[in-house]
Amino acid sequence: MSESRGLLKSHIVKKYWMAFTGLFLILFLTGHLAGNLQLFMAGYAGQLQFNEYAVFMTTNPAVKLLSYVTYLSIIFHAVDGIVISMANRKARPEGYAHSKPEKNSPWSSRNMGVLGTIIFVYIVVHMQNFWYVYKFGATPFMFNEEGTAPLLQDGTAIIGGAVEESRVVLEGVDMGPVMRDLHTIVVEGFSSPILVAFYVLAMVALGFHLVHGFASAFQSLGLNHPKYNPIIQKAGYAFAIVVPAIFALIPVYMFFM
Repeated sequence: MSESRGLLKSHIVKKYWMAFTGLFLILFLTGHLAGNLQLFMAGYAGQLQFNEYAVFMTTNPAVKLLSYVTYLSIIFHAVDGIVISMANRKARPEGYAHSKPEKNSPWSSRNMGVLGTIIFVYIVVHMQNFWYVYKFGATPFMFNEEGTAPLLQDGTAIIGGAVEESRVVLEGVDMGPVMRDLHTIVVEGFSSPILVAFYVLAMVALGFHLVHGFASAFQSLGLNHPKYNPIIQKAGYAFAIVVPAIFALIPVYMFFM
């Protein structure tokens, strides 16, 4: 009974959609990490490159469409996972607590709902601290290295230009939108030890979540075979360790460096 519950009533459809959204989010994590690696670049060059990356991610039509798909995938994957986890707990017999389930399933698979909740809270905090501030908050603007000329979104420095309502104006002529300085927002955000500690905790939860979810997604889609299952399992463990570890290293690096 519990297996048919969730946002989708059909067990087969629910299983496939959970797997598809999970694998899609794994691809998203890989691409997102590749972009965030630029935060390890020091100096003005690193700051400029990361801000150019932010402009591309928020203005390119294809990327914006992909972002909307990502948001929907996150919401579906998280909410349906929580609902299913709660339904499974209610469906357990009373003696289940005494049957030592740890012998039959790993800790991560028995706590996917808890791990997913932590990750969902992390996403909300992350979006509020960075995406929302970048799009709608009092974001600083990007200037040339000397600090004398504002930059357009393509990186062009407008000598003698001024910023008015997020636009670069030169002698009364609108030159275009100014480049926002997301890099400074990130640096200031990760100056808080509480936020850094929360990010590290969230990445630990993500790692445990991926340990079970990576291989489970392939199994749900029927992509399992005795010959390839060990490879998928090892790839899942490697991904679950390396990707969250690097994500966690970024705020720690920025806090100390």
